[in-house]
Amino acid sequence: MNDKLTHFDAQGQAHMVDVSGKAVTDRVAVASGHVRMSPETFDIVVKGSAAKGDVLGVARLAGIMGAKRTADLIPLCHPLPIAKVTLDLTPDAALPGIRITATVKTSGRTGVEMEALTAVSVAALTLYDMLKAAEKGMVISDIRLQMKEGGKSGRYEAQP
Repeated sequence: MNDKLTHFDAQGQAHMVDVSGKAVTDRVAVASGHVRMSPETFDIVVKGSAAKGDVLGVARLAGIMGAKRTADLIPLCHPLPIAKVTLDLTPDAALPGIRITATVKTSGRTGVEMEALTAVSVAALTLYDMLKAAEKGMVISDIRLQMKEGGKSGRYEAQP
C-alpha cells in the first residue's frame, strides 16, 4: 500500500513528496461543502442581521486566507504560488444553510486540491464562529473535492 501513498517512503516514514522533477502546468481544483442551520439562524444570515456583521463576506475572506495558508496547516503540503481563489457562499433555504464552493488556480508542479478543501473548511468554520451565539447545533457537512485538473493525473470529477 505504501507504493500508492506518496507521502510515505519505502520504510513507511512520512515525508514531503519531491516535485522538483515534475513539469509546471496550470492547475485548478474545486471543492464544496455546506453548513446546515435552523431556519431562524438562516434568516439572520439572509437578512444580514448578525451581531458580528457581514457573515458571508467575512467567511469568504477567511476561506481565501485559508487557501493561502494551507501549507502552514497541513504538514506535508507544498507552499504554492496561488494565482486565484474564488469562494461562492450561497444561501439555500432547502437545507436550510449555506452552500460553499471554492475554486483555486495555480501554475506549478503540484495541485491545489488541498487549498480548495481548506478554503471550504475555513469558510465553514468561520460561518459557525460568527453564528454560534444564535445556534450551536449547526452542522458542517459534505466537504469534498468536486473537480481537479492539471498535472500528470489529468482531470478528476467527483460522481454525484
